[in-house]
Amino acid sequence: MTTPTLSPWDKVQLARHPRRPHTLDYVRALCEDFVELHGDRRYGDDEAIVGGLARFANRTVVIVGHQKGSDARENVRRNFGMAHPEGYRKALRLFRLAEKFGFPLICFIDTPGADPSMESEERGQGNAIAENILALAGLRVPIVACIIGEGGSGGALALGVADRLLMLEHAIYSVAAPEAAASILWRDASKAPEAASAMKITAQDQYNLGIVDEIVPEPDGGAHTDAATTAAAAGKALRAALDELTALPIDELLRRRYTRYRAIGRFQEHQPRLLDLRSPPLPFKGS
Repeated sequence: MTTPTLSPWDKVQLARHPRRPHTLDYVRALCEDFVELHGDRRYGDDEAIVGGLARFANRTVVIVGHQKGSDARENVRRNFGMAHPEGYRKALRLFRLAEKFGFPLICFIDTPGADPSMESEERGQGNAIAENILALAGLRVPIVACIIGEGGSGGALALGVADRLLMLEHAIYSVAAPEAAASILWRDASKAPEAASAMKITAQDQYNLGIVDEIVPEPDGGAHTDAATTAAAAGKALRAALDELTALPIDELLRRRYTRYRAIGRFQEHQPRLLDLRSPPLPFKGS
């Protein structure tokens, strides 16, 4: 039985499926000798972000990812994958560790967005996300990121600046949740399915826009129906990306990363008329 044609809203539901594999599931399936590291050395340990050292494809890597829960109790403990500032600062500490020892970095993205509470804002949520984006842009090691479920807003970008961005077939990547976008645009959250279609958030849309480099296939029915097969497909794509990136000199790697992000979002509708500031001012035609 093959998966029927799915609408963007159908894919949102699959990306959020409670049994969908999470970061630690991929780590257990693909890696050996994983040693999880905790804390940001400033405030605390945010369980919405997990990370540490591991062996993957016969190389030592640093892994960082969002972690949702597999049941209601764990979801509360991990804040449904919505990281606080200390979570992003823990990730930043691991980014720097990877750079210090020259280990490739693998990031797994799966979050509705960063934690929006007042307490997180008071502790510097926006600054923590911005610091991560800046650090990743110039990190002197290969970076591969994979969107395994939801890729929501700045919470995803804080782990998503990479040399190669992979995306599972039924994952989503968006500037905001469809419900939030519908509330903003139409003042009606029930129009979320229309927003999901208009926002181009599916893996196929993101690939066509040049944002995602590769779509990782999922089993019929979604990743949760066969986690082992999904992990194997993701591992194959991650391994190929790392093989290619680790062969590049670091300066060339950084040059390509810069070029990649300068090109994203480039478009031109028409040639704008430029005002010549050296010419006399245009006459005023008001009444």
